[in-house]
Amino acid sequence: MAQRSCAREAGSPAVLSRIIVPGNQGTKVVRAVTILKPASELYAFWRNVENLPRIIRHPVTIVARNENESHWSVTAPGDARVEWDSLIINDERDRLIAWRSREGAEIPNAGSVRFEPAPGDEGTEVTIALEYDAPGGRVGDFLAKLTGKEPAQQVADTLRRFKALMEVGEFPTTDGQSTGRPQRRKKSKEKINS
Repeated sequence: MAQRSCAREAGSPAVLSRIIVPGNQGTKVVRAVTILKPASELYAFWRNVENLPRIIRHPVTIVARNENESHWSVTAPGDARVEWDSLIINDERDRLIAWRSREGAEIPNAGSVRFEPAPGDEGTEVTIALEYDAPGGRVGDFLAKLTGKEPAQQVADTLRRFKALMEVGEFPTTDGQSTGRPQRRKKSKEKINS
């Protein structure tokens, strides 16, 4: 199995040994979905980080700087922009991509996406594990939940969109459909006698 080497920062040991969200203080999110496609196809899409804005619904800009580094800019609660540099620290072709933010990130974070055979040979189970240090601590985390910008909600939504794009080639939409509100009917003046 081919494995890309871990990226190193100048003058430091392998970045795998560095903890980005210290002492279990961060918020952890783990979400999974089964996609009816081979792991190699899903991995290839995810490995090109500039594909990710296609499946991330909230405003995000991702610029690949090289094979293992990228710059992220996302909208946070209150419509503030938050930015960080991300570094791929583990890359196992068709199986795993793991990353962490560089030191000094506004939102320290680390995570991975795994591609494993689904039970019964029914496609690939894709699991995202994310740990981040929410700005504003628990209050910031609470506000993010209220505004729908909480990472657990965003990760679940991203996985749903990823599944739709990979399996169907488009995202489901309700555009042009009725709102589902019941139509007002004229009351019949006729009474039914039993």
